[in-house]
Amino acid sequence: MSIASLVAMPGRHSDRRRALLLGLAAAAVAPAAVGATDPALAALQSAIDGPQRSAGNRARDGARHPLETLSFFGLRPEWSVVEIAPGGGWYTEILAPFLKARGRLYAAHAPADGTPEQQRARTAFAKKLADDPANYGRVVLGTLPTDRFTDIHPPGGADAVLTFRNIHNWIADGHFDETLRAFFDVLKPGGVLGVEEHRALPGTSLARTIDSGYVAQDFVIARARAAGFVFDGESEINANPRDTRDHANGVWALPPTLRGGEVERAKYLAIGESDRMTLRFVKPRRLRVRDIVRRAPGVL
Repeated sequence: MSIASLVAMPGRHSDRRRALLLGLAAAAVAPAAVGATDPALAALQSAIDGPQRSAGNRARDGARHPLETLSFFGLRPEWSVVEIAPGGGWYTEILAPFLKARGRLYAAHAPADGTPEQQRARTAFAKKLADDPANYGRVVLGTLPTDRFTDIHPPGGADAVLTFRNIHNWIADGHFDETLRAFFDVLKPGGVLGVEEHRALPGTSLARTIDSGYVAQDFVIARARAAGFVFDGESEINANPRDTRDHANGVWALPPTLRGGEVERAKYLAIGESDRMTLRFVKPRRLRVRDIVRRAPGVL
């Protein structure tokens, strides 16, 4: 059995064991080594190295670790995957070619009738898909849910829902719990919720989260569990010990945003991108009676 398969197996390893296995997988990213471990890892590396990716996006690989992150989530080429709030398509450039032959990518973007800024972002993303049908022709473009998916319905349910650096926005907008329940509902039993998010210090208040963009990891785990998910593991692949999390402009002081402009720019470039949690949750294959009652009051 490959390292990637061991890393991806739910509920089979302690966090320390999982981190060790992920470290072994991260050491095997040279093309020859990847091909020797798992064809899916080789295909994922090929998508990461592909010409469809912009130079600017590729430059962030050292901070965002796409191979290790997606391997930790257990991504497989035959999966139906819902990418949440893809923005300009940083991860779409990797996910779409990886899934195009055997799987399917669903992109839950901003609403088509949203704010002018949201409309511009969605239009630009739709154009990106339309301009490269060889890579993006099978991507299904839909709408980010606030309480339910309206136009994304993978047959039989999705194998994975993936979200990258979005949770702080849903907390600020007041629909984090409802959005988590939408993710739970769209997944098939056994499906994966993969989360990457800017990480606050334990005990950080919600007010500070909204102001800074950093979210406490224990808060995310607690809310996901309340939505019905089982916490299946964490990875430190996107940790950054240089990030003190106390910047005047919050997480947006750091690259790639650099909200402060030239003020202490060298300092923030030296820190790099934020310290981030990388978490994996699973939708149980069988719901308990108390979960059914909690999710649908009055049914029983």
